Amino acid sequence: MAGSNSWTKASPYFLSILRIVAAFLFMCHGADKLFHLPGGPFTLISSAKLFTLAPGLAGILEFGGGFLLLIGLFSRPIAFILSGEMALAYFMVHFPVNHVFPYLNGGDGAVLFCFVFLYLSAAGPGPWSVDRARGRA
Repeated sequence: MAGSNSWTKASPYFLSILRIVAAFLFMCHGADKLFHLPGGPFTLISSAKLFTLAPGLAGILEFGGGFLLLIGLFSRPIAFILSGEMALAYFMVHFPVNHVFPYLNGGDGAVLFCFVFLYLSAAGPGPWSVDRARGRA
């Protein structure tokens, strides 16, 4: 196949695009938990809520970890931690609710983030990353 070689050459760049898009979307979840953005008026969550599992720790991991993943800094360990957070979120929040199938219990996003981040922890950040610029990808 003549065209398959160009797809193969482009695949590392698509890996970077996957990382950037997933991290941006994940940051939006964290921004909502911490700052009520982008959907509502900007307000900081109270310091009492900041030290809870959700929205506190989850918001920090999603916003801060999402930002680090977005720029591609410490990509592999951050992606692994975020994958674990999403597995935990699925089993603590979604799995016990009404149905075992992720689409029906509202956990399909958590499952998808979990496996995308698990893949990124193995595959690395791709060429467009701070890790790559530092020679650590």
